Amino acid sequence: MNPVYEKLMKCYESCRAKTDFKPRVALVLGSGLGDYAESIRVVDTLDYHDIEGFPVSTVPGHKGRFIFGYIGEVPVVCMQGRVHYYEGYDITDVVLPTRLMKLMGAEILFLTNAAGGIQLGMKSGSLMMITGQIACFVPSPLIGPNLDELGERFPDMSQIYDPELQRIVRKAAAELSIDLCEGTYLQLSGPQYETPQEVAMCRTLGADAVGMSTACEAVAAKHMGMRVLGISCVTNMAAGIQAVPLSHKEVQEAADKVAPQFKELVTEVIKKTAGIVSV
Repeated sequence: MNPVYEKLMKCYESCRAKTDFKPRVALVLGSGLGDYAESIRVVDTLDYHDIEGFPVSTVPGHKGRFIFGYIGEVPVVCMQGRVHYYEGYDITDVVLPTRLMKLMGAEILFLTNAAGGIQLGMKSGSLMMITGQIACFVPSPLIGPNLDELGERFPDMSQIYDPELQRIVRKAAAELSIDLCEGTYLQLSGPQYETPQEVAMCRTLGADAVGMSTACEAVAAKHMGMRVLGISCVTNMAAGIQAVPLSHKEVQEAADKVAPQFKELVTEVIKKTAGIVSV
């Protein structure tokens, strides 16, 4: 058996030994946004340390557990903390949680992150719906022998972010009077923040926001047939946009400020998915 698939199945069996909850939406909570999980109707929790072979987040502010419960009538699994490529994990470990949540039953992957804003008009606290991505600066999670049990060898990525889900996000934002930017997200490896020259490169390539996660997870999810949507919380303007040094503390503080709007939007979007997932 392929060692990547074998590890995934061991994690799945370990999870199923502890909970039989079947989510329909998987929600990944980025830096500073983890507290959202505690506002849902919680049914069960599962610490990453309690899952055999599961990669554990080392980033401050990431609690490192799955929260199972309901948003409205929609069964969800929330990741309080993700693992990143810059932590030293193999890229297949970085996307293992995504694949695991699909095996649990999730049909939709809702990705969130803290990102540096590049698009003109953005400011700290802006929310950006991801409409496309650039993932070629980190290894593809699909490199190596194809896991035929998960998906095909050459999956199409032309609409990696689901158009119907984007319409739901736009409608929810309008109903809540939330200003919503839209754009392309670019993932770099980190952990250092980008130089002004790298940000200029990102802008030239067409990126509107830049961060250190998300794009590889979207690739793995699309490979497995999941429907993907993503929202970036712009917690700082990228280097060179403003003459202010970047810090992780700033990222967390900005995420805390926008958290009420973020929670409203996420809740409304997930409730609106009830018509397109099995509940």
